[in-house]
Amino acid sequence: DVRLEESGGGSVKAGGSLKLSCRATGYSWSSNCMGWFRQVPGKEREGVAAIYTGGSSTFYSDSVKGRFTISQDNAKNTVYLQMNSLEPEDTAMYYCAQDRAARTSEQYCSSGGWARQPRYNSNYWGRGTQVTVST
Repeated sequence: DVRLEESGGGSVKAGGSLKLSCRATGYSWSSNCMGWFRQVPGKEREGVAAIYTGGSSTFYSDSVKGRFTISQDNAKNTVYLQMNSLEPEDTAMYYCAQDRAARTSEQYCSSGGWARQPRYNSNYWGRGTQVTVST
């Protein structure tokens, strides 16, 4: 079975940085979309960053653009999210996700088509890692 294991969450003061990691196991690295969603209680899961695993194209939501950077290490089947200039509004549970489809288009990832809707049944999900940003 495919498993996504997140790490790197924690508590930090506003203006600080954290780096999240997501390691995928149980399958061969393929060319599809992988990325990060976040969720606060009572709200829908929000896609914040995505990367095309068959290349380097990325997508960022407007709320994190310029502050967060998504990257991948294909040799380690790992995706990272470097979060800088953190704000209290970034406080959430962060989930790693990967499209269940073996292949998707690069444009689908980079245009935000994959990240804009959580599509719970169409993705693999990690268990989440909490990020808390205090003032």
